[in-house]
Amino acid sequence: TAWLQARRRLEIEHALRGALEQEEFSLAYQPLIDLADGGVCGMEALLRWHHPELGPCAPGEFIEIAEATGDIVAIGEWVLREACRQAAAWEASGLCFGRMSVNVSAVQLRDPGFTQRVLLACADTGWPTARLELEITESALLLDTDALWECFGALERAGVALAVDDFGTGFSSLSYLSRFPVGRLKIDRSFIAGLESDGTGRAVAVTRAII
Repeated sequence: TAWLQARRRLEIEHALRGALEQEEFSLAYQPLIDLADGGVCGMEALLRWHHPELGPCAPGEFIEIAEATGDIVAIGEWVLREACRQAAAWEASGLCFGRMSVNVSAVQLRDPGFTQRVLLACADTGWPTARLELEITESALLLDTDALWECFGALERAGVALAVDDFGTGFSSLSYLSRFPVGRLKIDRSFIAGLESDGTGRAVAVTRAII
């Protein structure tokens, strides 16, 4: 019911306030596979949250709330630093995997100090900026402000790559793709999941068009 949903939202909002300090967050790492040779060409850091009372909370449930409260800025910085730290540790141990991808919220991009924090995280952890990729949503490109252009420009000069996540479900403007320094598109799973069972061929056609 609506009442239960509202109560759940309030519980999550309250629990988020101390989650970072209580070290309730963790990262799971998903390998990125090169289809040409089957090798691992990168890793994607995925945020996980387990609250002692609420239990496991799905990102789709708490990320939006964290964005609304502004907590996503501090959480996002922790994710970035932890992912870079782990990447550097794997590299030091002899594990070669290419780039590390980290999801970034549009709220983080609006923060004036975001670019500096990204570069500082790489410097402090010893992870090369050229091997860091930030994944943004299509909605983040809608900001299209001078500050966003300055942010993307500074990241590009530092060698940080940009990718668009869940491509095909949001604004999907080709003009934005031609203007911003985006190097990779992640086609939304709703298209990929239906490729084999698509009797009309529409999912196949759309996926080919994106490629």
